[in-house]
Amino acid sequence: MEMQGSKALAITQQQAWDALNDPEVLKLCIPGCDSIEATGEGAYALVNAIKVGPVSAKFKGSLQLADVQAPDSYTIHFEGSGGAAGFGKGSAQVTLAPNATGCELGYTVNATVGGKIAQVGQRLIDGVAKSMAESFFKRFEEEMQRRHPAAEAAVPAAPAAAAADGAGVPLWVWILVAIVAILGVAWALR
Repeated sequence: MEMQGSKALAITQQQAWDALNDPEVLKLCIPGCDSIEATGEGAYALVNAIKVGPVSAKFKGSLQLADVQAPDSYTIHFEGSGGAAGFGKGSAQVTLAPNATGCELGYTVNATVGGKIAQVGQRLIDGVAKSMAESFFKRFEEEMQRRHPAAEAAVPAAPAAAAADGAGVPLWVWILVAIVAILGVAWALR
């Protein structure tokens, strides 16, 4: 399965970076997410409840960040298992770039799934993956509006602020974690 897309965010690159580096924000925004925990340098454990058609399960997975080019891009490798429901693995490339209205998040995901979830059908799996991605971005935008009600006024300063800050876990990492979680659900649903 391959999925790609982009999303314009009405917050500065720095605000997006900070939010995507906050496991609590991600837990709020990822549909069905029970937990996200750091397990090492650039490594995370994720527990996510997924339902595709008649198949539902709690998937436990791991994420490993690679090729981190803070704050511009990274690759995340993921794998997970939902027991008898199936398994999934793959990778996602994520990019973040400032633009005139905030920043643009781009992603490309490649994943494979197996088990019962793979028997549900590609069209249903693709629909659930798309729905989960849309739900994530809607929740993320709502949370950012709650945290940064005047984000649009701060947007013009985004490129300078983003260039000045290179510390911490890259925003792309958490964007990728979110996308990977969404895609993890998608691959689990395949």
